[in-house]
Amino acid sequence: MIKYFKNFVQEFKKNKALFMMIAPMVILVFILLYLPMSGLVLAFKNYRYNLGIFRSDWNGIENFRYLFASGTGWLITKNTIFYNLLNLITSQTLAILIAIFITEMKSKYFKKVTQSVIFLPYFISWVIVGTFVYNLFNYETGLINSILKGMGQNTINVYSKPYVWPFIISFFNAWKWCGYNSVIYIAAITGIDGECYEASEIDGANIFQRIRYITLPSIKPTIITMLLLQIGRILRGDFEMFFQIVGNNGQLYNATDVIDTYVFRSLMQNSNMGMTAAATFYQSILCFVIIMIVNRIVKKADKELALF
Repeated sequence: MIKYFKNFVQEFKKNKALFMMIAPMVILVFILLYLPMSGLVLAFKNYRYNLGIFRSDWNGIENFRYLFASGTGWLITKNTIFYNLLNLITSQTLAILIAIFITEMKSKYFKKVTQSVIFLPYFISWVIVGTFVYNLFNYETGLINSILKGMGQNTINVYSKPYVWPFIISFFNAWKWCGYNSVIYIAAITGIDGECYEASEIDGANIFQRIRYITLPSIKPTIITMLLLQIGRILRGDFEMFFQIVGNNGQLYNATDVIDTYVFRSLMQNSNMGMTAAATFYQSILCFVIIMIVNRIVKKADKELALF
């Protein structure tokens, strides 16, 4: 420990100006991100408003036990992992395909217009997207049911059919994020040496062979980095997306409830600070464990592709 401290002192003396420049940001991060972590003790307490966080009685792991004994913990964990994996696969795959299609376009004008149109949904808030979904699937006035009525067909109450919502949620998530994610892959593809493509054309490779043997292997590090970053958030559902698209529909809780929406609803309905803190703490720990495991697997396969 003394050795590390001496090394830090020597480094500080050598680069004093750099340390002074970064000091405000370090202090800001410490105040905004690390000091609030003291509130994690709520997960192990029977919180009472009149006593506050630190004077409330300790109750060990009772909050965690109640969360999982009721079956809710396993349900929201399963839903969170399922939706994040589904959204990860759909949005990233679509972003890679879009990036490849755009970079293969010959017309610069058409390329810019296409990229702008695909990027546009990123700027639309989930509140607006939720309104789109409601106006599409509303049982009485929705567009789909209005078309079915006009054709003399029976209307469909989508909000009473939980099994269709994974498709709806993954579709709108991919629609909103694919344009933003594709920018990163477009930048990676643009950085590929053009001589590789020229040589492949001379050798008679068609467009699909160039994509398979040059483009995809060249952007492999970018794909893995993006996947690792997304996997680190696999236990964190996009609260705004689920809340705005699904809303407070009790019929869909079992199929669409994730940790974030459960925590929010628990605070609004029960004000059970201890159990919601336990759910959030459990969520953070699992996120950390998953990213460490996945990074270790990637590191064993190829050290150059690991995050750390």
